[in-house]
Amino acid sequence: MSRYTGPVCRQCRREGEKLYLKGDKCYTDKCPVQRRSYAPGQHGQSRKKLSEYGLQLRMKQRLRRIYNINERQLKNYYTKAARKRGITGEILMQTLECRLDNVVYRLGIGSSRAQARQLVMHGHITLNGHKVDIPSCQVKPGDIIAVRESSRNLDLIKLNVQEAAGRTLPEWLGFDAEKLEGTVKAIPAREEIDIPIEEHLIVEFYSR
Repeated sequence: MSRYTGPVCRQCRREGEKLYLKGDKCYTDKCPVQRRSYAPGQHGQSRKKLSEYGLQLRMKQRLRRIYNINERQLKNYYTKAARKRGITGEILMQTLECRLDNVVYRLGIGSSRAQARQLVMHGHITLNGHKVDIPSCQVKPGDIIAVRESSRNLDLIKLNVQEAAGRTLPEWLGFDAEKLEGTVKAIPAREEIDIPIEEHLIVEFYSR
C-alpha cells in the first residue's frame, strides 16, 4: 500500500483537530486547523452526521495518520494486540507508542513523527549502542535511544532538541539533552498517551 505524500495539514483539517503532523508549525498561528477549522475540499464546510461505522472509520484513519502507518501495519498491530491478555485497545496504543520512530519524536530529536522516521531510516539513531534503521522497531524498558556520534552536530537535530526543551517530556521517558540520549523508563500507561483517540472504536471497527 502506498504512503500518503500530500500536504499533511489537509489530514489534520479532515479530522477536525491538530494531529501535530507538521512539527513546530502546529504550535504557531500559521497552523491551517486554526485558520480553517473545516474539512478540505468542495464540500468541506457541509457537516454530515456520521453513522456508527463512520465514527469507527474516522477514528481508525486518525490513528493511522498520527503514527504515520499504513492500513496493513495497523491491522497487524491490532491482530497481535487481540491475541494478548489484557485490554486490546490499550495494548494497541502501547505498542504504537513504543515504536522507535515515535520515541525519537517524543524525545524531541525529531520535530514530527515523519521526520523522526526519516532520521531512523537514514541511520542517525542508535538503540543500546547499535545503529538501527527500522522505524517500527519496538523499544522496551531499559533501552537507550541516542543520536549517533557522527550525527550529533547536525543543525536539524540541535534545533529540534532546543525547540522541544519547552515541551513536557512524557514520564515514561528520560532525556539528557547534552548527551542527546534518551532512556525508556517503562511501558507507557494509557493515561500517559496524550493523543485524541478513542481506541474502543478502532477495536469495534476491526471486530466487525
